[in-house]
Amino acid sequence: MKLSKHKLGELIEVTRGASLSGQFYAEEGEFVRLTLGNFNMNGGGFKENTSKTDLYYTGTVKDEFILNKDDIITPLTEQSLGLLGTTARIPESGKYIQSQDVALVKCKKGLLDPNFCYYLISSSVVRQQLSAGAQQTKIRHTSPDKIKDCTVWIPELEVQKRIGRILSDIDEKIALNRQINDNLEAMAKQLYDYWFVQFDFPNEEGKPYRTSNGAMVWNEKLKREIPQGWDNGVLADVANITMGQSPDGSSYNENGEGVIFYQGSTDFGLRFPKIRQYTTASSRYANKGDILMSVRAPVGALNIANNNCCIGRGLSALSSKIGSMTHLYYLMNDFRLKFERMNSAGTTFGSITKDELLNLPVVIPIKSIISGFEKVCDPIFDKQMVIGEEINALTRLRDELLPLLMNGQASVNYHLFVMQSRLSSYRRLHPFYVLLYTFCVSV
Repeated sequence: MKLSKHKLGELIEVTRGASLSGQFYAEEGEFVRLTLGNFNMNGGGFKENTSKTDLYYTGTVKDEFILNKDDIITPLTEQSLGLLGTTARIPESGKYIQSQDVALVKCKKGLLDPNFCYYLISSSVVRQQLSAGAQQTKIRHTSPDKIKDCTVWIPELEVQKRIGRILSDIDEKIALNRQINDNLEAMAKQLYDYWFVQFDFPNEEGKPYRTSNGAMVWNEKLKREIPQGWDNGVLADVANITMGQSPDGSSYNENGEGVIFYQGSTDFGLRFPKIRQYTTASSRYANKGDILMSVRAPVGALNIANNNCCIGRGLSALSSKIGSMTHLYYLMNDFRLKFERMNSAGTTFGSITKDELLNLPVVIPIKSIISGFEKVCDPIFDKQMVIGEEINALTRLRDELLPLLMNGQASVNYHLFVMQSRLSSYRRLHPFYVLLYTFCVSV
């Protein structure tokens, strides 16, 4: 594959967003202002910012800052390490306002394919240059000029298009899998709320317990009514908790030696953690299927361990004492929401200790209700685990291929193009095609 050397400024236009006045921030409105929270640190792409409530903007904005669907954006400020070089596509026209911390990237027609550009900017070649050129402060910054000054090597336009389509197909499959998992999680969460928050689990006749006038009793410690036969307790009654401990930094590696190591919530994905590093000196473990909870800011963030792993001091691992990991997961999710509400009220949780975790107050259901819930939700949980593993495999495939394709170590041949066409037709990526994909790349 023939490559030509360019400065990005020869291929793209990069513009900074509008300076938006805080007096026009609002909790509702026509336009949503983009923030750094719209960039997905785990795998790239766009995400809705759920960390703030005043995301709407009611002031006057020039049309040039109101973005269109599929516009490419990249951050100009790095509040979290590794954010510079992240790319996202705008999901909807006429809704989002480009703010000054966000750059808009437009390809020069006939020189750079937009799909290829999206992956080119997020490649290690560009990321390394942006990182090296960023202002060395706690919060690092780049600029449109620094982005345009990055040196890249690109193939001819037709090859760019083929590479862009292949990588986009993988990302679309990842997005589809995430949507399936989101739908499964919504189903399980709804069941949990019905059974353990509203207490409308099926009674002996299969009817909603509380709605059908099932017996409720006042619990003084919990300061609420709970179903007759249920009890109050603390988290220690329903969960085993292991607090993480970070191994010596010299044991960390990225080449697969030792045990998978998760340091903290920076390793978290949407539901399952992303493998970044390993350790040869592991000390505290989590088992596959355990709930991983962040115990340092942000306290309460949750993921599910989809591998046996070592956990660092930023995490705890929880398993159920009463036979339902799904119940425990959504119980901990309720605590997460409580932590977030307290944070938004100005009470910041920097960390939480094991004793504090163990003594969190909980409602303890009777065993038959736990068993019934697990019977219904176990298949959902298992399906999510399988899909989560596929997401990780696809993400690794994309991340391994990206630098090879971008620097010319790998080329796209005819068979790969044929396979891409099939993927576009079927809108799915069977493991067979993953293997075929690997063999169709000439290195």
